[in-house]
Amino acid sequence: MARSFGRPRFREILVKILFVSLTATAVCAAQSSPPAQQATPAGQARGATNPASANSQKIYVVLPFENAGAPAKLDWLSEGLEELTIERLTAAGEQAYSHAGRAAELERYGLPSSSTFSRAMMLRVAEDLDADYVIYGKYAARGTALTIEIRMLSMNPLALRPAVRESGPLESLMELHTRLLWRTLSSRDGHYALNLADFTKRQRPLRLDAFEQYARGVQAADVDAKLRQLHEAARLEPDWADANFALGEAYFAKKDYNAALAWFFKVPKTYDRYAEALFFSGVCRLQSNQADRAEEEFHSLQETLKSTGGPGADLPEVLNNLAIAQARQGKVAAAQASLRRAAELAPGEDDYAVNLGLLSLQSDDAAAAADYFREAAEREPDSAEDRALLILSLEKADKNAEADQEREAAKEAFGPNGLPAIHLDDNKETLARLTRIKTELDISGLRAEPAEAPASASFTAAASDTPAAHIRKGRQELSAGNMDAAEKEFRAVLAVEPANAAAHRGLGEIARRQGKMDDAVKELQASLATRDSAEVRTMLAKIYLEQKKPELARAEAEKALKLAPNYAEAKQLLEHLRSSKAAEKKPGGEGP
Repeated sequence: MARSFGRPRFREILVKILFVSLTATAVCAAQSSPPAQQATPAGQARGATNPASANSQKIYVVLPFENAGAPAKLDWLSEGLEELTIERLTAAGEQAYSHAGRAAELERYGLPSSSTFSRAMMLRVAEDLDADYVIYGKYAARGTALTIEIRMLSMNPLALRPAVRESGPLESLMELHTRLLWRTLSSRDGHYALNLADFTKRQRPLRLDAFEQYARGVQAADVDAKLRQLHEAARLEPDWADANFALGEAYFAKKDYNAALAWFFKVPKTYDRYAEALFFSGVCRLQSNQADRAEEEFHSLQETLKSTGGPGADLPEVLNNLAIAQARQGKVAAAQASLRRAAELAPGEDDYAVNLGLLSLQSDDAAAAADYFREAAEREPDSAEDRALLILSLEKADKNAEADQEREAAKEAFGPNGLPAIHLDDNKETLARLTRIKTELDISGLRAEPAEAPASASFTAAASDTPAAHIRKGRQELSAGNMDAAEKEFRAVLAVEPANAAAHRGLGEIARRQGKMDDAVKELQASLATRDSAEVRTMLAKIYLEQKKPELARAEAEKALKLAPNYAEAKQLLEHLRSSKAAEKKPGGEGP
C-alpha cells in the first residue's frame, strides 16, 4: 500500500507522487484505465502503466471508512478498508492515491486524517488532488456478521452514485470486499471492462489475520508495536510485497539501515513500488558508507525509470544521491555533472547548490564554493547553515570584507548566535557530514503516454483534452523540467477555465523557477482568488521573502496557518519570520 515521502519538487502542489508501476497486472490488455500523468507536490498514487488502458484517465481518492456500529476492537477496519480498497484498485490497474498522500493533503487543511468528511470537503480534497472519483463508505457489525457499504462520488460529471452494500461473516471480509468493490466500479459508467471473475483473478489471495496485522501495523504510532505487527503479517504471508516493503520503511524511519536493506531486498521487480525500494536501498548504502554499492543502486533505479518510457527519468533526488556516491569514490567530475543536472531540474532547491559548493571546497576552489553557497542562501534565506557555509567559503577565498558583511546581515536575520559553528579541521569527514542526502523520492509525472491505440480513439482524444488531463500533463512536464511544454498545458486549461486554481498555481511555479517573481505572485494570487490553500499561501510567502518583503510574507504565512494549523512548512517559515523580527528590535542585535 502506498505512502508518500516528504516534499517533492512540485511539493507545494501534491504530496508526493504517482508511483511508477511495474506490476504484472500492468500488461493486461483487458484493463481500460490509462496511466495518470501526475503526482505534489502533493499526493501520490499507485496503479498500473498499461498501454492498453488508454480509454480513460481516472484517479481515485479513497477515504477512511466510518465505523457506523461495530465494536471498538474493529476500529482498525476504518483505515484498513481504505488500505484494502487502494490495494484492490491498484491490482485491477486503476490509479488510487495512497493513504499517506491523502492524509498529508488533509494536514494542509488542518484536518486529522480520520475526520468524518462532509461532501463539500470531499469535493475540496478531490479538486486539489485532481481526482476523478472519491470512494468512501462505512461498516457495521452485529455478532459475527459484518456489513460494508461503499459510495462513489464522481467529479465530472458531478454525481453521487447509489450506495453498494454487502453483508457476510467477518471471516469472509476479503471475498466480500472484492465483490463489493467490483460492483462499485461496475456502477461507475456502465463500461467497466472486467467481469467479477477477471477482477477477482487480479487480486492477491490474502489471509484475513495477516491483513489485520498489517493494517494495525501501518496505523501504529509506537515503533515497536508497528514492527511487531508487520513482522507477524510477513510471517503469515511471507511473499506479500506490501508487508515486506512496509517493514523496510519502518526500519528506514528508525535509521536501522541494515535491517531496512534486508526487507527492501525482498521486494520483487514486479511490485509497483520497486522503484522506491531501489531508491531507499541506495540511501541505506550511502548512510552505511557503501558508496560503490549505492552508486549501483541509483544507476539501477535510473535504468528502471527509463524502462517506463517516461519523460522525467532523471530525478533530482536520484541524481543528487548518485553524485554523493560518486564524490565519495573520488569521481568529482561525474558528481558535478549529476548535481548540475539536478539543479537544472529543480532550480528552487538549495540542497543541490549546497552540495555543489561542498564539492568545490573538496577541490579547494573556495571562490566557486562561495558562489554556490550564495545561490543557496538566496533560494532559502531562512537557512542559517547556508549562510554559515557562505561566510566560511568567503573567508577561505580571502574575501574577508564580504564575509564580514554577510556575518552582520546574518546577525540581523538570525540573531547574534543564530549561525551554526562549522569547522573544517577534518575536511573530509566534515564535508561528508554536511552533504545533503535526499531521503524522500518524488517520481510524479513519470508515466509515459500509451504506446498502443485504444479501442476508441475519439473517446481517448476527448479524455486527454479535459482540463484535468492538461493539468496532469502540465505537472508531468514541469516535473521533467520542460517549462515551455508545461506552460502550454496550463494555458490550455485557462483558455476554457480562466479561473482554474491549479493552472494558475502551475504557472506560478513556472514563473518562480524562471526567476519572474512578480509574475509568480500574480499567478498565485489568481489561484487563491478561486480556491484558498495553505500550501499556495506558503509558496507566496516564500516568494515575498525572496523579494525582501517580510511583512507580506508574514501575513501569508499567518493565513496559511489559520487554514492549516498543522502545516509544518508554514510553521517553520512563520517561526523564522518572527525570530527575524525579534532580532531586528534588539539594539545592535543584542538583548537588553
